[in-house]
Amino acid sequence: MTAIIILGIIIACIVTIAVIYNGLVTLKNRFKNAFAQIDVQLKRRYDLIPNLVEVVKKYMQHERETLEAVIAARNSAVTASNQAAGDPGDPGAMKNLASAEGMLTGALGKLFALSESYPDLKANQNMAQLQEELSSTENRIAFARQAFNDAVMAYNISREKFPNNLMAGMFNFNEAQLLESTEAPEERKAPKVTF
Repeated sequence: MTAIIILGIIIACIVTIAVIYNGLVTLKNRFKNAFAQIDVQLKRRYDLIPNLVEVVKKYMQHERETLEAVIAARNSAVTASNQAAGDPGDPGAMKNLASAEGMLTGALGKLFALSESYPDLKANQNMAQLQEELSSTENRIAFARQAFNDAVMAYNISREKFPNNLMAGMFNFNEAQLLESTEAPEERKAPKVTF
C-alpha cells in the first residue's frame, strides 16, 4: 500500500512539473511570436526610410547632415532589431532596440520638421504617400508592441508564481524584458492648444 502511495506522489509530481514546464514554454513562445510581429513592422518601416530619403534628397540638398543622421539612425535600428530578434526577452537587447528606435524617431521627426520649410517637397505626392505609409506603420508597431508587452507580462507573472518559480529557476526560464516606448519624455506631454 505504501508503494502505491509513493508511486502516486511521484506521478503527481511528474505531471505537475510537466504542466508547469509546458505552460512556461507556451508563454515564452507567445511573447517570441509577438516580437516577430513587431519585427515585421519594423522591417517595413526600415524599408520605407531609404525611399523617403531619396525623395527628400532632391529637394533638401542643403540638409545633408539631417539625411545622414536619418540613414545612420536607421542602420543602428536595423542592427538593434536583428539583435533583439535573436532573443526577444533579453533585457539588454530590448533596451538597445528601444534606444535605437528612439534615435530613429527623433531623426525622422527632425527630417519632417525641416521638410515643412520646402513647399515643393510638401506638395510632392511621393512624399505624402511615404509619410502616410510611415504613419500607418507606426500605428502597427504600437499595436504590436502592446501585444508583445502583454505576452511578456503574462509570461513574467506565470514564471514568478509558486510553484512555477521553482521550475523557472531549474529550467532557466529567465525574466523577459518589456519593450518600452521609444518616445522621449517631452513627447509624452499633452500638446498645448491655444486659440
